[in-house]
Amino acid sequence: MHITMVRKKMRDGSDCRKCAEAVAHLRARGLWERIDEVVWAQGGDPDSPGLVLAARFGIDRAPFFVVRDAGGEKVYTSVLRLIQERFGEESSTLEQSRDVDPDDIGGI
Repeated sequence: MHITMVRKKMRDGSDCRKCAEAVAHLRARGLWERIDEVVWAQGGDPDSPGLVLAARFGIDRAPFFVVRDAGGEKVYTSVLRLIQERFGEESSTLEQSRDVDPDDIGGI
């Protein structure tokens, strides 16, 4: 299994808030080392690797994860769903509610 995380870098060079939260969550659970590759969706650069992947999969927000295994490719737009389905770990109701962001108004 190979896991690629697509993170967004804002035009000012900062990471998007949701991407930073996803990384922190993976680190806190000791799962960050299971992410094989990170590619960046660079604000203002449609040719950046992350935006190319986003266009390929029809994804309009970051972060997202592309998992490749013997069965093919699957995209996850939720870090909690990735953790549950691919790492076999449960998440609390509180964590699940935090995964819904009412301020998520923009795409990649």
